[in-house]
Amino acid sequence: MCGRFSLTLSAEQIAARFGVSVPENYRSRYNIAPTQEILALVADSQGRHCETFRWGLIPHWAKDPKIGNKLINARAETLFAKPSFRDAVKGRRCLIVADGFYEWRQTSQGRRVPVYVRLKSKEPFGFAGLWDVWSSPEGQTLKTCTIVTTEPNELIKPIHDRMPVIVPRELEELWLDPSFKSRHELEGVLHPYRVEELELFAVSSLVNSPANDGPECVEPKRAL
Repeated sequence: MCGRFSLTLSAEQIAARFGVSVPENYRSRYNIAPTQEILALVADSQGRHCETFRWGLIPHWAKDPKIGNKLINARAETLFAKPSFRDAVKGRRCLIVADGFYEWRQTSQGRRVPVYVRLKSKEPFGFAGLWDVWSSPEGQTLKTCTIVTTEPNELIKPIHDRMPVIVPRELEELWLDPSFKSRHELEGVLHPYRVEELELFAVSSLVNSPANDGPECVEPKRAL
């Protein structure tokens, strides 16, 4: 799964990478947790643009918004079958903007040590995501999203049996295009990312609490 990630770069760096304007209220984040607001790219007839979503998908047909707490991730293998995702994958896909994510390594002593995964280039990237709009009976509207996960690559496999789908740059347009509905080609996006382009290292246990959201969360942990 993917339960925590970061987006530490400036609005200018994000805009330059993805060719979009970033919302004025954007701020760098080092420890993004479910139910919090995140940045995502969507596309329509006017092109791609950046919007703010709440992390945790609430399908438009849901009666209880608490379902979003259980839908922070969507398994790539079942996107086209599960009611929560099968409509969204056909036309409400997004790129959730990030520059790293966290996992927890289980030690032989039973401890869980957080590790941070990022591109070796330190560039931002896009997780494959799905989005939806939910309206309450009182007229409240929420834009929400989920991160698609897949089987791990060789770097992540010793740590976890899932990893988020990082969309290769050359496939971003295909994933974002809401008119593109070829299941075969969309499933071709949903593979483990190229291991040779990623790096990971241990970080402070500060990241265990979403209350901690500073640069120290992503700093490599010093050896004892």
